[in-house]
Amino acid sequence: MQPDVTIRTDNPYHVADNDELQAIAESIRKHGVISPLVVRPRDGGGYEIISGHRRKAACEKAGIAAVPAFIREMDRNAAIIALVDSNLHREHVLPSEKAWAYKMKLDAIKRQGQRNDLADSGTPDQLGQKSRERVAVDVGTSATQVQRYIRLTELIPPLLEMVDSGKVAFSPAVELSYLSEKEQEALLETMGSEERTPSLSQAQRMKKLSANGLLDMDAIFKIMIEEKPSQREQIKLQKESIKDYFPKGYTAQQMEQTILKLLEEWKKRRERGRENSR
Repeated sequence: MQPDVTIRTDNPYHVADNDELQAIAESIRKHGVISPLVVRPRDGGGYEIISGHRRKAACEKAGIAAVPAFIREMDRNAAIIALVDSNLHREHVLPSEKAWAYKMKLDAIKRQGQRNDLADSGTPDQLGQKSRERVAVDVGTSATQVQRYIRLTELIPPLLEMVDSGKVAFSPAVELSYLSEKEQEALLETMGSEERTPSLSQAQRMKKLSANGLLDMDAIFKIMIEEKPSQREQIKLQKESIKDYFPKGYTAQQMEQTILKLLEEWKKRRERGRENSR
């Protein structure tokens, strides 16, 4: 009888059934499990996976029931930190995964500090800053960036999914996280009806209006229907396609000036034609 091995319900990392998982399964079929799982005993019996969630899923995909594992005795906080650290350096980590992983690790470190009476060395804010700095060092980024990622956990799920898919950029998403749940739902509705996503500038303005209690559906709509520079239609002409219409040796700037001059003359002729037809 195989022991009961489970995944944490709050595991921030997703195990996607994709080509990468299929490749791991094929490798396991050929070579076996080279790196055992790391698990810890559960209070109610059985084991909880700390490291090796994808290997476990790949084994199931390959039809392998028995998976080698190292058993480690560790408390809840140590288990969370080990879980986060074992997955953060994967090649593909979604923004939402980083957000929840950073938050889980930060909370675990804070609990460790409180339990070990480290809080006596400073205020709760100072303890939080020290904890963020530790997370930042461990993941190779800044404490500010850690905090920005954690802000994403304040987004409603549909908006957070749009960050993962790249439909909403990271920096605007951080600003939008300061909106209330109701305001975020109103924004999501407007984004759907207008088929637009907010720029950083638009997100910052909505955040400011929200802080002052002035952000309603009308305000969101007015901001979202503004034309962004990236949404303005542009016309580009390749030099190779128009060079035969200009004297030899003309630069791109000279071509542009000539085209604008000719267009201006054409516009004036059209206006004169309309006046003569009245």
